[in-house]
Amino acid sequence: MTLTFAQIEAAAERLKGHIERTPCRHSKTLSQITGAEIWVKFENLQFTAAYKERGALNKLLMLTADERRRGVIAASAGNHSQGLAYHAQRLGVPVTIVMPRSTPFVKVQQTRDFGAEVVLDGDGYEDAYSTALRLHDERNLIFVHPFNDVDVMAGQGTIALEMLQDAPDLEILPVPIGGGGLIAGVATAAKHIKPDIRIIGVEPASFPSFTGRLQGHNSVPGGQTIAEGIQVKQVGDLTFAIARPLVEQVLLVEEPYFERGVALYCNVEKTVAEGAGAAALAAVLSHRETFEGRKVGLIITGGNIDPRLLASVLQRELVRENRLVSLKIVGDDRPGLLATVSAVIGAMGANIIEVAHNRLALDVPAKGAEFDIMIETRDARHTDEIIEALRERGYPPRTA
Repeated sequence: MTLTFAQIEAAAERLKGHIERTPCRHSKTLSQITGAEIWVKFENLQFTAAYKERGALNKLLMLTADERRRGVIAASAGNHSQGLAYHAQRLGVPVTIVMPRSTPFVKVQQTRDFGAEVVLDGDGYEDAYSTALRLHDERNLIFVHPFNDVDVMAGQGTIALEMLQDAPDLEILPVPIGGGGLIAGVATAAKHIKPDIRIIGVEPASFPSFTGRLQGHNSVPGGQTIAEGIQVKQVGDLTFAIARPLVEQVLLVEEPYFERGVALYCNVEKTVAEGAGAAALAAVLSHRETFEGRKVGLIITGGNIDPRLLASVLQRELVRENRLVSLKIVGDDRPGLLATVSAVIGAMGANIIEVAHNRLALDVPAKGAEFDIMIETRDARHTDEIIEALRERGYPPRTA
């Protein structure tokens, strides 16, 4: 089996009026930061906040009347489950989603709210997938794979059609790789329209599934990543066969760059991206030499990120930028010391976030005291100015 441009064009016709034709906009600020000409495709503006709707809906629209009556099933704890459930409900197609037992309750509830029957089984995706295959056989359902399906890939490929309509001069498309459905569809469409465009895969360094397959060995993925959407242990056989001839290069990205990508989308574009949704930007940030001076199209593949994780990522970015700094100050344990130090910091225009007072640290004199003061500043230069002001007043701080 293979994927053709005609299949992607047909998918685009089917999807018209059913999904958002999301904007693809030039980002002046991200271009200045990265040294490339950056265009951003906002797939996080789909109703379920992810591109996965495209492939799921294309598959549903291609079902026969009998198949629609029988219903569909999928194994997914992520964006595929919600996209499939939402559009199946719209079309009146019964849908069953198998999720691992560890799936966060909010994702389970969201999927149920779209009318799906949710089956919780297994400790991970592989177990849920096995259960879905068993139920597929027992109930005579139609299996909708999240990536290893030509009709699903064709739906994902419609993203490239829209991007090259809006920005025909694009030279490089860095595309996140999980199971490979997105890059297979996007690469097929983009290479047909513009044969000289470069397709570059993006994977978390801890889950180099496509890279391992390219190198002829089974990688041993593992570790923590905020890019859960592309945290896939094994790329699809069909997706790999279709994408491999079309992909020039695959880049591995370390965790801090995913975090920075999420933070930049929030702070610069005022939009929410999940970890995997920021993967293309993370690749540009971490491999600047590959993209500098080129016209680059980035897909925000999804915006479903836990609010607590988003808050943590944004705070960690403040720490990286030296805008959230912990100062350790040792001085005499006498009344007014903290007030004096606070006055210096306040006069310099910084905000004190937190104060910890420690009299029992053994590296501090018995008549002394240690203060850990967390401050928020405008930027790294402002932080340096505050440290210098404290030093001049006789309270030289150490940064933690």
